[in-house]
Amino acid sequence: MDNNFFALISRMRYISRWGLMRNSLPENIQEHSHMVAVIAHALGVIRRDVYGIPCNPDQCASVALYHDASEILTGDLPTPIKYNNQEIMAAYHEIEDLASEKLLRMLPPELQSSFEPIMIGDAAKELHPIVKAADKLSAYIKCIEERKAGNNEFLSAEKQTRDSLLRSDLPEVKYFMENFIPAFEKTLDELGTMKQGI
Repeated sequence: MDNNFFALISRMRYISRWGLMRNSLPENIQEHSHMVAVIAHALGVIRRDVYGIPCNPDQCASVALYHDASEILTGDLPTPIKYNNQEIMAAYHEIEDLASEKLLRMLPPELQSSFEPIMIGDAAKELHPIVKAADKLSAYIKCIEERKAGNNEFLSAEKQTRDSLLRSDLPEVKYFMENFIPAFEKTLDELGTMKQGI
């Protein structure tokens, strides 16, 4: 079989997110996956170092990097459609699983056993709550950025996403919300990057 895995992964940048919304700042799934990996890694560190719960932050980041890889083959189904009812959601998850398995088989056999846990196996399943929370935090940050750019299209999504995050039972999500989300409201100057002496 042709080893097409990484060539397809590189095409994540062609899959746009938020397809039903008017975007001031377009986002593709490659950009999104990077941010989700950064946040998932942070949530893993917070879980381990703040709350003393065993966790491998590197594995959190790896799972997050590939959490939307199936969309290379399926495209990005907008959230209002994907979660419209249980039948659509179940069918789409089944399609995602099949797409992930197809991608995995595009790797040489000697590499598949290393990628399988983070794409469809135990690590992906075990760390799903952390990666899902990171995914939602990334979406919330996107909504904040759109509002700051003067785009009111995301106001409802921002409120719904924030409410969902505040209901999370993961303490690391609350920690991230309290300690890091406020900085996303700041300008570049307020973030301190332009201060003298840097």
